[in-house]
Amino acid sequence: MRGAHRALVLGIGGGGDVVGSLALARYCEQLGTPFVLGGVAWERMPIDPHPGPRPSEQIVGGRRLGERAVLADPETSTPEGVRFSEAHVAGYLGTDTVLIDVSGGAVGAAEGIQAAAAELDCDLAVYVDVGGDAVALGDEPGLASPLCDAVMLGAGLRLRETLPGVVAVLGAGCDGELTPDEVLERVAALASAGAWIGTWSLTAEIADEVEQAALRSGTEASMQVVRCARGETGLAEIRAGRRHVPLGPVGALAFLFDLEATAKELTLARAITDSLEIEAARTTLDELGVHSELDYERTRAGEGP
Repeated sequence: MRGAHRALVLGIGGGGDVVGSLALARYCEQLGTPFVLGGVAWERMPIDPHPGPRPSEQIVGGRRLGERAVLADPETSTPEGVRFSEAHVAGYLGTDTVLIDVSGGAVGAAEGIQAAAAELDCDLAVYVDVGGDAVALGDEPGLASPLCDAVMLGAGLRLRETLPGVVAVLGAGCDGELTPDEVLERVAALASAGAWIGTWSLTAEIADEVEQAALRSGTEASMQVVRCARGETGLAEIRAGRRHVPLGPVGALAFLFDLEATAKELTLARAITDSLEIEAARTTLDELGVHSELDYERTRAGEGP
């Protein structure tokens, strides 16, 4: 990260992951590396009731970066006028952010990431997940949203020979899916694979900045990271009480991994690396017995079982 010319820092879980990714972007700055911040064109249903990700043709405003990415300004939105989290963060930072279209599966997402990196002169990608489900095995009881992370990491694996990558897991358990202990078990497995390259914690100043960005976008998981960084402990409710987050010092940490070395451990990402559309990736995970956020959103919208 220190030796990169410019880092493309991407929140890979959709929704408000771009907010937590701001913390890792500031870490890049601490190491002397400028950054471009971004995320995925997929808002959670309380924000955008349309189930699933938005393809680039449904992104209103901004500037196209090839077929699968958009440089978002503060007004970039869905056709219904719902602003993306990346647009809120663009307004907060006063600079445009990147939106990656994952509707074309890992293959399409790779095209978007590659185009954005080339256009914005980035030679490193930092793939940031808030919570830890990006490194899940798939059998964790609380796992609820593995699809977007898997598609983005699958895209990163496709690009790893031309665009080096770092995987960052921020705020273990802060999204209420994997428990902190489950995340730490995965950290240990990645360490055994030789992938763990460092650990970093939010400073008070960066926590304040993440809080301000979180308040604009409405994200809950990144706000729990802020609470952990301020020393809060105990159990916090998120998702209107449907999920509970254990607060503590571990939630303020970011675990960093070399993407190349993680390949064998990223079971779900490897399974969908060749997917050409989001539905194909969803089907592959379903065949593995792993239900995803797309299943949930379609059910909520009356379009699924």
